[in-house]
Amino acid sequence: MNKKSINSPSYAEASGGFTLIELLVVIGIIAILSSVVIVALNPARQFRQARNTQRSSNVNAILNAIGQNMADNTGNWTCAEGALPASSTNMTSSGGYDIAPCLVPTYLPAMPYDPSATGASWTSTSSYNTGYSLSQDSEGRVTIAAPATEIPPANAQISVTR
Repeated sequence: MNKKSINSPSYAEASGGFTLIELLVVIGIIAILSSVVIVALNPARQFRQARNTQRSSNVNAILNAIGQNMADNTGNWTCAEGALPASSTNMTSSGGYDIAPCLVPTYLPAMPYDPSATGASWTSTSSYNTGYSLSQDSEGRVTIAAPATEIPPANAQISVTR
């Protein structure tokens, strides 16, 4: 054997870098893994689920406050606004059922409102729009609904009846 060929490193060993194919394979693997992570996390879906969870919590809080008012008044709803509406009516200070003065601050610290409904806001018991609707059927069951939900299909809504 030739002494020069045994002791001298080959060109690939001497360069100490990566080949173009190795770099492209690594970039491809990183691209695939990052796309899988983005799809798995799906931030838009996570935000929709968080808002729907908030809506569900708000609907239950309002319904519990109405139930507490009725329990305190021997099963009868007592409010200056009058009886609960028989048809689905928005809970707002103007143009709907003004429920906040009956529940805040005795049963709720503040009136909950829909996290993304247009025009839904809470400023005071004299000017608010919850984005939720309220009704009471002929048997006395109260229904609170969140019509602006983001649950597929588009016509689904969060609704609780007691």
